[in-house]
Amino acid sequence: MNFFELAQNRYSERYFDARPVEQEKIDKILEAGRLAPTACNYQPQRIYVIKSEEALKKARTLRVSHYNAPLMLLVCYDAKTAWRNPRDQWYDNYCSGEQDATIVATTMMYEAEELGVHSVWLRGFDSKAVAETFELPEGIVPVMMFSMGYPSDASKANPWHFLRKPLEETVMEL
Repeated sequence: MNFFELAQNRYSERYFDARPVEQEKIDKILEAGRLAPTACNYQPQRIYVIKSEEALKKARTLRVSHYNAPLMLLVCYDAKTAWRNPRDQWYDNYCSGEQDATIVATTMMYEAEELGVHSVWLRGFDSKAVAETFELPEGIVPVMMFSMGYPSDASKANPWHFLRKPLEETVMEL
């Protein structure tokens, strides 16, 4: 499958079965994140693998929608190591950490899809509660979580998922 087919076919999975994701696939997904570009190659991403029953229970208290996936990834960045732009007059000392973590997360999402592991991007959580629940080190900022696993028999994309605005609505030439 080429990249465009992968991007067109991937959708947010909300119906997972209980099968665990094999460690070799988790390792490939994490390696894809390691290879993702970050500002100045500072690599501030911090990825926490959530797969034990205890850790999954904790994660499920932080989000109403977790879809009972057998694996979750918590993608964060280290605010102390993220690149900062001292020349940005709009944002005071702009921090690239959230962008870097998002690039890493997207790269992992597509690698997972290529391996047959479905995912759903989760954000509706309180970052402070996540940091406290998982006792994250100071300066580690939660950005997003993935629920990940294999699709159940009920798996299907929402009909609106495949609707895309025309390029003319989202792209402008300067």
